Amino acid sequence: MNAFQHEPDIKLNRAPSTAIPRLELLNICKNYNSLKANDNINLKVQAGHIHAILGENGAGKSTLMKIIYGATKADQGQIIWNGKEVKIDNPSMARKLGIGMVYQHFSLFETLTVAQNILLGLDDKIDLDDLHQKILEVSKQYGLPVDPRREVHSLSVGERQRVEIIRCLLQNPSLIILDEPTSVLTPQAVQQLFKTLKLLASQGVSILYISHKLHEIKELCDEATILRNGQVTGHVLPENNSTSDLAKLMIGRELPTYVHADYEGKKVICFEISNLSKTSDDPFGVSLAGINLNIQAGEIMGIAGISGNGQAELLALLSGESFSEQGEIWLKGQNITKLNAGERRDLGLGFVPEERLGRGAVPAMTLAENALLTAFRHGLTRFNFINFSKTKAFAEHCIQKFGVKAAGAHAEARSLSGGNLQKFIVGREILQQPNFLIISQPTWGVDVGASMFIRQTLIDLSRTGVAILVISEELEELFEISDQICVLASGKLSAPQATTSTNAEQIGLLMSGIASEQSDVHDGKQPELHA
Repeated sequence: MNAFQHEPDIKLNRAPSTAIPRLELLNICKNYNSLKANDNINLKVQAGHIHAILGENGAGKSTLMKIIYGATKADQGQIIWNGKEVKIDNPSMARKLGIGMVYQHFSLFETLTVAQNILLGLDDKIDLDDLHQKILEVSKQYGLPVDPRREVHSLSVGERQRVEIIRCLLQNPSLIILDEPTSVLTPQAVQQLFKTLKLLASQGVSILYISHKLHEIKELCDEATILRNGQVTGHVLPENNSTSDLAKLMIGRELPTYVHADYEGKKVICFEISNLSKTSDDPFGVSLAGINLNIQAGEIMGIAGISGNGQAELLALLSGESFSEQGEIWLKGQNITKLNAGERRDLGLGFVPEERLGRGAVPAMTLAENALLTAFRHGLTRFNFINFSKTKAFAEHCIQKFGVKAAGAHAEARSLSGGNLQKFIVGREILQQPNFLIISQPTWGVDVGASMFIRQTLIDLSRTGVAILVISEELEELFEISDQICVLASGKLSAPQATTSTNAEQIGLLMSGIASEQSDVHDGKQPELHA
């Protein structure tokens, strides 16, 4: 069995196919100017079934889910709920019907606590102290630990995802829409979530499940509807199809395979972290202790870890957004410990943050403007004035080279699907020809075709001599692209291991803290640097 797959241990009590569907969509259409996001969509979801919606980024999945949840209005078509036609004008109406949704992109207020955010999403009034207790009970029951007193700005992406899931579960819905719910969860947390979903389904709850992880679809879902270019192109039983079959149905072609060429250049240290430590300013944050790591030219180093174990703090130190209390950071022989983010970029450091909208790109800005934000130092300005033609050309080159589906350089970042925006952000950094690239969650919420494209792009970039550091919560991804892998747990970094000499189970034990590597930790000595 694949190390990332597990046999389900809860069997579903499936509703008979002759029963009245919990939800039925008839000829749903939604247009955005000339773009047909949904084109005569028909769909039936039975009570007690987990129903997958498959499709590439931009296929119309999220638009359809927003229509069901009342966040978007269809141009035409009918929604039938438990045999009766309904008009769902807003999410509050959807929740009153019994429809809950967990979005791929979070809708949380940064300066409020977890409990306060959840309270805002509940239609019924509840005492905050009572809500604290309910959150703790639900988070423990479903294996989604989160402190209700923490402010959201201090949470990692994975922890924010937990908040969204808990908020939905507290509403006791009879239909749950999950949009990429496991994209930032660990394998252990995924399995716990699956147990919860299977239990809910056995009690008659319907689940609409969007995921690009096809092994999840096979393991979890009773049936799957495939969307392509806004239209339904197929309906299958996942258990009767291989993941390759599902992928081909999604993208309309055979999936390519990864090509791992050997790096033929000189293996010299490009990036080094020496005894890096920092006490967290956030009382709920994670302090880093004695981090040591060397990354060679032509190498991809993967860092695995459960969300909230210091990833955000480490990324801030490496990118120049914050500074360490002790230790040093070296890039191609130069000490960059005290340099800020802009100065590090001037020396060839590229950075792709985990959060696309808000950090990787400004939603309301055009792609050309977003390209300018990090690439201005590469000939897009002259005497501090913007060269608009070069900026537009840079963005269009990125769109073309990296297969970004967008209306052009003038398109706003928020108009792109998640996968296409990710391809643009990764492409923007690569076109700047970095010496060293840091990338966090490179394929979070990205469809299988775009994921393979991004991963192969990183492999190819590394073989040109670029050193790459990948932080990801998807072990499968790290094993596919990394040359070496290490684990960040409780602010401490394990010694790197070649991916060919370890496996997901061993790395998973390190992530959970069950295993330790006291004998293998770095000694903190600075090796010789060769620029």
